Amino acid sequence: MSSCTREGYRLPLRVYMEDTDAGGIVYYVNYLKFMERARSEWLRQLGLNQQTLLDEGTQLVVYRLACHYAKPAYLDDALEISAHVTNVGRCRMTFEQQVWRNEELLCSATVEIACLSTERLRPKAWPASLKVLTQAS
Repeated sequence: MSSCTREGYRLPLRVYMEDTDAGGIVYYVNYLKFMERARSEWLRQLGLNQQTLLDEGTQLVVYRLACHYAKPAYLDDALEISAHVTNVGRCRMTFEQQVWRNEELLCSATVEIACLSTERLRPKAWPASLKVLTQAS
């Protein structure tokens, strides 16, 4: 079961065949997909979703990413993906994210998200719907 608190969000996830290479090891880019899902579900648990933001003229994009792969995940592993907001600026938000298998840290990343206008694709300040959420995180 997922949980959403002021300290962050945790998403349970199972590794399927489509997530792995021919040897049953999770393909490196899929960790980033798992992290994206956790951020999207964090928004959903807080009452928003990506489509609502797009309808309001707001797009959230990855601006900067630093990732460290420590250990591999395998087919059928039960994982937990965390997303914790560590910094909020005028039009950027930084997440610390981790991928866990039980108590074992597999991957960690610092992900900086930028808030853009869908019309101009230029940075814009957080809309009112997100300001409340960013202050609560």
